[in-house]
Amino acid sequence: MSNREVKNFTRKLETGLKLAERRMLEEKALHNETIVVSSAEGSFQYIPAKEVLAQL
Repeated sequence: MSNREVKNFTRKLETGLKLAERRMLEEKALHNETIVVSSAEGSFQYIPAKEVLAQL
């Protein structure tokens, strides 16, 4: 693959991942569910999906 093809593939992949994440958050928010968010230090917390979706 050329450098241009790699960049194009990477851009499409990132776009797809963002779309999948948004759809997952919308589905969880619809059912009043929470998601788990972790930090780089290894700690985690539960946050309502509606809150995360509102911040996007």
